[in-house]
Amino acid sequence: MRVAHDVDTVVAAEQVLLDALPDGALMQRASTGLATVCADLLPRVYGSRVVLLVGSGNNGGDALHAGAWLAARGARVEALLLADRAHEGGLAALRRAGGRVRPTGDSTATAVPDGTDLIVDGILGIGGRGGLRGAAAELVAALPDDATVVAVDVPSGVDASTGQVEGVAVRADVTVTFGSLKPGLVVDPGAGLAGAVELVDIGLDLPPADVELLQAEDVRHLLPRPSRESDKYRRGVVGVAAGSAQYTGAAVLCTGGAVRGGAGMVRYVGADEPAGLVRGAWPEVVVGAGRVQAWTVGSGGGGDAGDRLADALGDGVPVVVDADAIAAVPELVRHDDAPLLLTPHAGELARLVGADRDDVEARRLHHARAAARELDAVVLLKGSTTVVARPDGRVRVNPTGTAALATAGSGDVLAGLAGALLAGGLDPFDAGSVAAWVHGLAGRLAHDGGAPVSATDVLAALPAALGRLAR
Repeated sequence: MRVAHDVDTVVAAEQVLLDALPDGALMQRASTGLATVCADLLPRVYGSRVVLLVGSGNNGGDALHAGAWLAARGARVEALLLADRAHEGGLAALRRAGGRVRPTGDSTATAVPDGTDLIVDGILGIGGRGGLRGAAAELVAALPDDATVVAVDVPSGVDASTGQVEGVAVRADVTVTFGSLKPGLVVDPGAGLAGAVELVDIGLDLPPADVELLQAEDVRHLLPRPSRESDKYRRGVVGVAAGSAQYTGAAVLCTGGAVRGGAGMVRYVGADEPAGLVRGAWPEVVVGAGRVQAWTVGSGGGGDAGDRLADALGDGVPVVVDADAIAAVPELVRHDDAPLLLTPHAGELARLVGADRDDVEARRLHHARAAARELDAVVLLKGSTTVVARPDGRVRVNPTGTAALATAGSGDVLAGLAGALLAGGLDPFDAGSVAAWVHGLAGRLAHDGGAPVSATDVLAALPAALGRLAR
């Protein structure tokens, strides 16, 4: 499992190490790791042109020391100072190695020269807040497209703890981060500016993190596995209340997500028209109410989704609450004991909590956590970065997401899959995290070769995704 620590936690751990190590030793660890990544990105170091964008803090110091390492190996390194001061030790090291420095106020320090091979962003560090301003913003907005950009610890202008971007920010091809991943590197919109993230171990002693990213081995361990003694009931019976006269396909897709997600048995409850389609698509599904271990409610559910949710909550079993049923949550679940997994997209969560959709997109971690705490439920916020939040603030960020999943009906498949995992015995946090991971992998497999992907394609790829995990 990979983890991400917020800025305050990392800074506290760095301070402990700073107090224990000789002066400058920690920066040398970080800058050597940074320089090594930079060297690997260049066709060759000798003769390459490297420009350092240098701010006033230790982030700029890391860039300067890395630049000195590259200059000592023959690179033509130039530092553009974008603040009134810069790290003195780093400046001295760069000059000793033969690097050039363009100070603040130099009229030529307004653009990166043509022919630059590598740009190192050391403007702001993990403590930076808000977008870039003034000369730094102008310079970053005009960076040449053909140069590779490496961000030091976090792209300048990205909030390292949240991923928020307020104004101009650096778009990096690679981010070299130190000690631990930061939430802003794995949650959009910041993640979309970070490029490939390289983690350099600098020896920090960090506490358990409250932001996690499952890896394949974690998902493989969590997936319910039938044993020799298993029957359809032990594998889990999930009820699906989805679809309506307008959204008949949601019933087929959601039920299919449960069938192909490993449920031992699926019961479908819905109107006659979608029920007929479910029978035709999935002859193994039982149409009609009965005893279940979990419910999935609301996908394409129409006006009676709230009533269906109320019925499901009456069974006292875990419930996936999707789409139209989400609007009924505040009235129905605040005093209910059933374990809940809510699966809203940004618009649905915005309506649920009375927020602006754009603000939900900009502050995904904040809004997912706040809704989970307020509703005492696990919240799976779908979108460019899927975030699964528990009421206690613990979060999992899904690393397998893909733009291929941005297609109508994809969420219905996810809801059915999550319901199957709940019925199989996973708690809502694990079920939501595993469902998002497998769903993302299925989307990637369906998109292999670059063809457009439909929700039906994602559904068809679920067995292959689960089979790949089993292997």
